[in-house]
Amino acid sequence: MIEFLKESTFTVNEVIGKAWTVTRRNYFSIATLCFLMFITSNASGLMAFFLKDVNMGLSILMAFFFVMFYFTINLSLFKYIFHLLDDELNVSIVDTIPTRKQIIRFLVAMLYFMLCIIGVYSIVILIAFPFIYTGIRMDIITNIAISVGIIAIFITWIRISFFPFFIIDKNLPPFLSIKFSLATTKGNFTKILLLLLVLGGFHVLYLFVSYLQWPVVAFFINVLSSFIIVPLSSVALTIAYRKMISEYKGEGDPDIIHNIV
Repeated sequence: MIEFLKESTFTVNEVIGKAWTVTRRNYFSIATLCFLMFITSNASGLMAFFLKDVNMGLSILMAFFFVMFYFTINLSLFKYIFHLLDDELNVSIVDTIPTRKQIIRFLVAMLYFMLCIIGVYSIVILIAFPFIYTGIRMDIITNIAISVGIIAIFITWIRISFFPFFIIDKNLPPFLSIKFSLATTKGNFTKILLLLLVLGGFHVLYLFVSYLQWPVVAFFINVLSSFIIVPLSSVALTIAYRKMISEYKGEGDPDIIHNIV
């Protein structure tokens, strides 16, 4: 049975500090995997553009291939960072390729992830539906429902987005990894949000500079974000996961209802 803590705590600056140390010491190997993800993502976009008028079946097949390759590299990145955190410095990137079982579990968990997002938004819509008959203007109800729905989706996304770590690190089944993500993030939502804000600060700055139409400055910020922040973010989130589960103690099969709030 896996035991985790219900009231886990981790300090954001501690996570960032350790992430910076790990990233700095192993920058080229981590950045290489991030760069492969970047190339795969952009190559899939280019391939979709050139094949859109050729053959629909071929386009779908190539899209599936690129998605699988992207997810495989992403899982390999997390697995490699786990080895680094365990002080296994001699591990090669080839040794971090996830197993076929882990990839299948990840894809199934992704399906559960999307169903959770759709389910949360559907609940918001159902709650908003009776207000149609109260005489309140339809546009007001719609705007409030959309706003609440977006906030609910964002919160849900943060709470269950740690499921890949459980699949790679603990070899958990898809739905159980979703439940553990929900359980371990309970009580840590604010800290995770703050961590994401710190890591996403450069992207927000990039959007702001782009809005001001300073292309040169925006280019340098984008380069810095791509080659520094993205690798650092991957390490930081992995460390945050490790800190949460190292201090978490609970059931081997956490209950969903009691871990929602």
